[in-house]
Amino acid sequence: QVQLVESGGGLVQPGGSLRLSCAASGRIFSFNYMGWHRQAPGKQREMVAGIYSDGSTNYADSVQGRFTISRDNGKNTVYLQMNSLRPEATAVYYCKSVSSTHGVYWGQGTQVTVST
Repeated sequence: QVQLVESGGGLVQPGGSLRLSCAASGRIFSFNYMGWHRQAPGKQREMVAGIYSDGSTNYADSVQGRFTISRDNGKNTVYLQMNSLRPEATAVYYCKSVSSTHGVYWGQGTQVTVST
């Protein structure tokens, strides 16, 4: 079983930055995929950024160039650096892992609010 614990959310002004962390109980270098997804009130959950076992990454068009996903295999942690935040980024952010051994897991989510 995999446990994912997100942290780093909070309230930030437009144009500000936040860094989210996702600490995994398993060895993330063995995971096929880890990613960040978000869900705003009244909307469907959407992919924000993902990182694959070969190190390749992908991003939603809306965050390309402003958000960066990275991982630290030694700490079994995935990060999402979010810069130039906009009010529409307000959502609960979830960490997701995909492993051929363990299947799909989600974290409990962390709230990000971008507001004055």
